[in-house]
Parts: sequence; structure tokens; C-alpha cells
Amino acid sequence: MSTESPLKDKVILIVDDEPDVLATLEEELDMCQIDKATDYDTALQYLRSYTYHIVILDIMGVNGFELLRYSVSRGFPTVMITAHALTAEALKRSIELGAVFFLPKEKLSELRTYLEDVVLGEGKPIWRKVFDRLDSYFEKRFGPDWIVKDKFLEEFINGLKKDQEQ
Repeated sequence: MSTESPLKDKVILIVDDEPDVLATLEEELDMCQIDKATDYDTALQYLRSYTYHIVILDIMGVNGFELLRYSVSRGFPTVMITAHALTAEALKRSIELGAVFFLPKEKLSELRTYLEDVVLGEGKPIWRKVFDRLDSYFEKRFGPDWIVKDKFLEEFINGLKKDQEQ
């Protein structure tokens, strides 16, 4: 017996300058109501005009960090995805600006699971789950000591681990 996805009928905005990414995500999230934008101005109009259960933003090509600021100010749980800006600095900035999680585009096949976690968590950040699941990926991508190179990231991740132990 299969259960219905918590994403069913959720309204999601996806912003990416790559039409193939938009098409892939729309297909993957076919149980949702999807708005799509391929540029900053269109995305900003959507964010100003409508309410979203989740917003998914690319970083490059659409001024994703500025859109993140605005989306978070509207109270929308916002996810950052990227291929070209896949750096520890972009991850850190996503956390600082209020994203609920950050996902490399090569892991988009896992997006639905993460989004379901966001919906089930009532829009709260799911960073602990992201780091639990992607720790080895980030380590390979950023280097074995990537966390200790940045005091903010080290304290943030250590804080998540302490919360998990309690």
C-alpha cells in the first residue's frame, strides 16, 4: 500500500535559467502545482504576487542569493540548488540567508525526499538531514577538512550534531 506524498497539491516556484532543469523538476514534482521562471525579474514578480509552500532557486544565472533574501523575507521555505556554484562558500551563504537546505544539481534525484521532509517539518530547515545524507559528498567535493576551514560552518555543523545528541 503506497501513501500519498505530503507534496500533493503544494504550490512550488522553481527558478532556474536551464529549461531542461525546469522540465526535469516539473516532471519529478508532478503532484504539485508548479510555477516556473527562467530569470530574476520573472521570479521576483512571482514572489511578489503569489504565496508558495516551497521555493526552489538556482544560484547562478538568476541572481539566486538576492531571490533567496526576498523569498525568505516573505516567509517561504526556500531551497538552493546549484551545479556551477557548488562551493563551501555558497553553502555557507545559503545557510546565512535562511535557506532550508542546499542541494547539488547532481543530487536532484533526491530532491523530492528532501522536499517532503520540509513539508512534514512545516517549512523548518532540514540542515541536519542534509549533512547526515551528504556529508561524504561534501567532503569529496570540498576536501576532507572543509568544515574546519570556516568557523561559521564548523560551529553550525557542530551545533546540529549537539542538537541531534539531545
